[in-house]
Amino acid sequence: MPVPVYTPRINNNDDAVRLAAVLVPVGAKVREGDPIIDVETDKATFTVESPTEGYLLNVGAQVGEMVQVGSVLAWLGASADEAIEAPGGRADGAGSAGGAVGEPTLKALLLLKQYGLSVGEVPASGGRLSAADVERYYRAHGGPARERAQAPVWIAPATAGHVEPFTRERRGMLNTVTWHRDEAAPGYVEIPYAPSSWETYADEFSKRHRLLFSPLLALMSWKLSRLAIAKPRFNAVASPEGAFHYEHVNLGFTVQSGEDLYIVVVRDAEQLDEPEFVKRLGELQRAAMKRSLTPEQTSDATLSFSSMARWSVSRHIPVLPPFTSLIVAHTAPLNGVAVLGATYDHRLLTGFDVVHFLTALSTPASVDDAPVESHDE
Repeated sequence: MPVPVYTPRINNNDDAVRLAAVLVPVGAKVREGDPIIDVETDKATFTVESPTEGYLLNVGAQVGEMVQVGSVLAWLGASADEAIEAPGGRADGAGSAGGAVGEPTLKALLLLKQYGLSVGEVPASGGRLSAADVERYYRAHGGPARERAQAPVWIAPATAGHVEPFTRERRGMLNTVTWHRDEAAPGYVEIPYAPSSWETYADEFSKRHRLLFSPLLALMSWKLSRLAIAKPRFNAVASPEGAFHYEHVNLGFTVQSGEDLYIVVVRDAEQLDEPEFVKRLGELQRAAMKRSLTPEQTSDATLSFSSMARWSVSRHIPVLPPFTSLIVAHTAPLNGVAVLGATYDHRLLTGFDVVHFLTALSTPASVDDAPVESHDE
């Protein structure tokens, strides 16, 4: 029986993605985990991997077209000539539920305003007018051409050289930096702290759980997730309508593997105790070193932790990952004193908020006892 491959959600705010590339020809045999299709939004690129071994029977859209999140993106079969169902199935239950027939979704309304369109101007493909409907109509009526005409043109330097295409990892970094530049209003603050209490705590934890490595950074990250639960304002992103508070804490953690920098994501961190969190993060770090991370393991961070202590760096200012408002910077101690810093989105947070948040993170004391003070809640 043919196996559907569903269109993934790259970002929480996007109901559709663009089909960027088909990486294997229709009819080709693929193994489980093989990359088969690239999809993208304006902020990120995502490689869809084969969920099983089989043959690529069909791709339900053309390169460059917008595809609804949750729809059937492609079909895999046990043989190259296996019959498939009609494309267009839904995986996420989207439809007319939750709104009147023809009523636009919030994302669709924002796009209508952005593109200067009216509700009656755009036909709906389903029960409600979706963002994908608006995108499809806009592209079909020359919108992208107008955008390209207005976009700045990159002029190559006069000095001779050549272009080296971005790898998937470097393209992801480009998208991250572009989001930081174009969307956030970034600020940065830092505080000095004595790392000895954390070092003692990590050493005792390691002995208690018979670990062969120092869990220091994992434990600090776990406490970061606890603080985010206590202060939801830090686990949010700014939207046109206000602060979008995430229902789960997906803790991003930077990992350097060779020349590539990854942000691995411990999903649903609010449901994990310390030992389970340390174990889960360790598994992700090992997968990064083997370059065997899945797309789900590197996407949807809601806040992040970054450390350059391994390289004896005493200060660094990290870039905000897309759709977050906080990333903590951890550094190496110098003469018994270290620095905790944070890049934050000033649209949601103030320096006052972040300083007290970092003060709470600077010791392994319980979250309940931490001196977190803020103007929110």
